Amino acid sequence: MNNAAILIIDDEMQIRRLLEITLESNSFNVESSGTAKEGLRMAANHPPDLIILDLGLPDESGHSVLKKLREWCTKPILILSVQSNEEDIVKALDNGANDYLVKPFRTGELLARIRSALRSIGTEKNNPVVDAGDLQIDLAARIVKKNNELIKLTATEYKLISLLAQHEGKVLTHQYLLREVWGPGFINQSQYLRVFIAQLRKKIEPDPNRPAYLITESGVGYRFIARE
Repeated sequence: MNNAAILIIDDEMQIRRLLEITLESNSFNVESSGTAKEGLRMAANHPPDLIILDLGLPDESGHSVLKKLREWCTKPILILSVQSNEEDIVKALDNGANDYLVKPFRTGELLARIRSALRSIGTEKNNPVVDAGDLQIDLAARIVKKNNELIKLTATEYKLISLLAQHEGKVLTHQYLLREVWGPGFINQSQYLRVFIAQLRKKIEPDPNRPAYLITESGVGYRFIARE
């Protein structure tokens, strides 16, 4: 994760400069662009480990840029935008963004989101065990343990928690989770998610009323956080 290369695509010079200073002071290698055209060229010529993308670019929609990047880029993409409505957030996440942060943002939260996104690369590709402190999810053995004790989960509960854990730190939308766990005919049945998330929280959370692992992103979806 140290010295990871980050590409910023944002038309606001002050934001780019703030991000450059913040990221470089935390040992990241940073390049930046103020336009979609240049950003796409830079991403193709020197593929970064993570991209920070603004939706309000002067020459092309950030949503369009995201789609173009996802045609070949598998690395994390974090949306950083003033657009805070649920429609834009869900659209970006469904189009392949790993996370979404609204301007103005707290630098500490931004850095945490970046670390989580970079950490998820190893989780998705290389590590069959998601270690979240007191909670372990063994994706190869298909078992979940809390304090080294096996937790009994239904097939649906396991499918849901394993999907969230494989994308640790990434917001998964309601529609995505419903489609992947129950099938395309259930994408409007959000009550399914509420019921099963509540059941999982009772089984894995230290305090189900104040979840530490399964975090609700209001109106958008859920994310799994491995507590550090």
